[in-house]
Amino acid sequence: MTQWQNWARTVTAYPARVLRPRSVEELREIVRSAADAGTTVRAWGSGHSFTATAATADWALDLSEFRGFTDVDLPRRQVTVKSGTCLQELNNSLHVLGLALANLGDIDTQTIAGAISTGTHGTGARLGGLATQVVGLELVQTSGEILRCSAEVNRETFDAARVSLGALGVISTLTLQCVPRFVLAADERPELLDTVLESIEYEVESNDHFEFFMFPYGRRALVKRNNQTDAATRPLSRAAEFISYELVENRAFGAICRLGRALPAVAQPTGRVIDAVLSPRMYRDWSYRVFATPRRVRMVESEYAIPRAALAGVLAELRALYSRLAEPVMFPVEVRFSAADDVWLSPAYGRETAYVAVHQFDGMPYEKYFHEFEAIVRGADGRPHWGKMHSLGREALADLYPRFRDFTRIRDVVDPDRIFRNVYTDQVLG
Repeated sequence: MTQWQNWARTVTAYPARVLRPRSVEELREIVRSAADAGTTVRAWGSGHSFTATAATADWALDLSEFRGFTDVDLPRRQVTVKSGTCLQELNNSLHVLGLALANLGDIDTQTIAGAISTGTHGTGARLGGLATQVVGLELVQTSGEILRCSAEVNRETFDAARVSLGALGVISTLTLQCVPRFVLAADERPELLDTVLESIEYEVESNDHFEFFMFPYGRRALVKRNNQTDAATRPLSRAAEFISYELVENRAFGAICRLGRALPAVAQPTGRVIDAVLSPRMYRDWSYRVFATPRRVRMVESEYAIPRAALAGVLAELRALYSRLAEPVMFPVEVRFSAADDVWLSPAYGRETAYVAVHQFDGMPYEKYFHEFEAIVRGADGRPHWGKMHSLGREALADLYPRFRDFTRIRDVVDPDRIFRNVYTDQVLG
């Protein structure tokens, strides 16, 4: 029996069968056979969801061999890719073509379909998540037929399928709207948290991509401002990159977290040390190299999307929470921003959004922390990131998403027998 586990080791599954299609024809035949056998089928991504969105005890689709371009339209700056294509591979290939995605998240190890289906996003008040860059997609239905969706064809299914949790069929290909490749000027520096909070509206509106990390026991935040520039690249040297990302952000930070896990009493003092040693860095590089950074310190995460106007109040409550928690918190809070979009199950649907993500180091208690965090953001009409840990079910989610019932209506049409369901879709969709 095959064991599958996600990156965070929060979910383990034992699928009855693991199938590895290499062509659309093989993928169609697998889905058709699953439906004929009356069993469920779910696609694996790279396992970077903290929820059980990819887990199954029935048939699992490993799409690691189902990747690459199927079409390139340079005049329109559009590419069509197979669903198992990894973001890192996609970004490298787009760069060779002189193209890029307008916005990305902060890791690039996910598959393109997995990232889009769970609502993965970056930061930028005038930009949406990855799903808003999709202009067309193809879904393998239970019959094995291909359902093509776009703004012009099967529009309602398109609006539902861009963030679908895999519940509307297996995505075979995605067509992405790209932009000419571009350079970002990165300015990353520690600043007093209170000063950052006082100037959030200005920072969000005056930078292409703005985010910050709030440390539980410190006075400073790590602020990141990334802006497009016509200047030539001036990347970090290999030595500086190794020191910044590998030595400091992964090895040293991991060691500090392990110390805090072994000796909880030192967690707060070591947290203040992290706050004190933060240092600035400025460089220019191609966008995809700035957006994504290596993350090797294992942790668990919960993230909610709240109305941007509610951010100050939510962060004030969150800062007050740390003095009440019995267990220490080793990881900072990440705050990012997004434009409103029209994707039915996107957490940013219909409103300017601030994303607030909380984390805890692997092996440390997080349940109380995440429960209290969820209570705070729910008071601000927060919507959970589909790939991050949360406790909400169908009834609560139906109240948070204006088009939730439209989504389930489409689901009833394309998958009445629930061939694409799993334990997670049962929780959140019914």
